[in-house]
Amino acid sequence: MTFLLPLEHAFLLRALVGGSLVAVLCAVVGTWVVIRGMAFLGEALAHGMLPGVALATVLGAPVLLGGAASAVAMTIGIGALRRRGRLAYDTSIGLLFVAMLAIGVIVISHSGSFATDATAILFGDVLAISAEDLAVLAVATAIGLTLAVVAHRALVAVAVDTRVARVLGVRPAWAEAALTGLVTLAVVASYQAVGSLLVVGMLLAPAVAARPWVRGIGAAMVLAGAIGIAAVTAGLSLSWHLGTAAGASIAASAIAAAALSALLRSLFVSRRSASAVPAPL
Repeated sequence: MTFLLPLEHAFLLRALVGGSLVAVLCAVVGTWVVIRGMAFLGEALAHGMLPGVALATVLGAPVLLGGAASAVAMTIGIGALRRRGRLAYDTSIGLLFVAMLAIGVIVISHSGSFATDATAILFGDVLAISAEDLAVLAVATAIGLTLAVVAHRALVAVAVDTRVARVLGVRPAWAEAALTGLVTLAVVASYQAVGSLLVVGMLLAPAVAARPWVRGIGAAMVLAGAIGIAAVTAGLSLSWHLGTAAGASIAASAIAAAALSALLRSLFVSRRSASAVPAPL
């Protein structure tokens, strides 16, 4: 049995193209998420858009608009809690994370197809991507790449030192807002492919897999994108031939790539250290 995708099926081709667009967008954003240690924010936003998606699903409205509105509301809420409640960043995220998740489940529970709606929202349905969804993904990816290029200098400066950033004329608050916007865009755009529960895997795993092998940020993004596309292809192949859930298979393939990268890097470092030790006389 071959594990090649039969791309003569139109829905598989759309799934591969859509998943690849998600992989590229998540690679660019995920590289910054890994560098800045913002994994918890990415996970919180993935669940924070659940109420908007659930409400849009129940009302028959566009789910991407509902998810985007909910994620933006959560971002604003985190900022408000930090400023007025004087809470730590992770504490603010944790409180809103649980609150938004609970509200989303409450909204879904009022629909007549709770299990079906919850499964689609949490795990996505990459095989159901339509031509219109591909167009939305392409636009979102283009916007994300453009914003990443425009904000690159500011993001690098803030990542090094906020004081250096101010000397260079960069406003750290604007750079942070740009990065949060990128994370929100990636999470919302990736929702259809892998769902809110697994989107963090695509956001983090390819970037983690690529980071040990390259030095530059741009090179890490390119390699992470290639790894993400490979994970999408492998996940869809596993789903097609083994009858597994497509979104979960893609996310699991990405995590496996990160684990394999860490193993290979460990073996490479061990062998290099052993060869550097002089032989005993």
